[in-house]
Amino acid sequence: MDARKLLVALALGSLAMPAPAQLTEIFKCRDAQGHWTYTNDRRQAEKEKCELVASQINVSPAQKSARPSASPSNFPRESSAERAAGKGRQREILQQELASEEAALSKARQALAEQESVRSGDERNYARVEERLKPFKESVESHQKNIEALRREIANQAR
Repeated sequence: MDARKLLVALALGSLAMPAPAQLTEIFKCRDAQGHWTYTNDRRQAEKEKCELVASQINVSPAQKSARPSASPSNFPRESSAERAAGKGRQREILQQELASEEAALSKARQALAEQESVRSGDERNYARVEERLKPFKESVESHQKNIEALRREIANQAR
């Protein structure tokens, strides 16, 4: 059990240390059929008597430690009174938007009702009537969705 703890400690410790330089070697080998292959496996290259094509040292930069950044001394602070006033202004704006959306929904419903009552002579097919009413129905649906979203936002403000 102590060996396991030691291995875990070594593994975690190695993550905190900067990465060491690593040597990368590329070997060119010829197989039994005469085809050329490339490998970076030194054991395979020694076994098949391959020639070294490239050798380079890869160095990765040391990882920077994650330190919490301190805010500057002149960074603006918001008091609780200012925060409450800001939330109040935001709530007022949302209430105004909700009232204007409700008025727009009422107008859209009225326009849809007017269009539904009108039937021109060239619309013998009900599909043409639906096509004519489609933009009015979409307008009503759009205003309904906006009202739902505004009510959710106002409810989230109360939290």
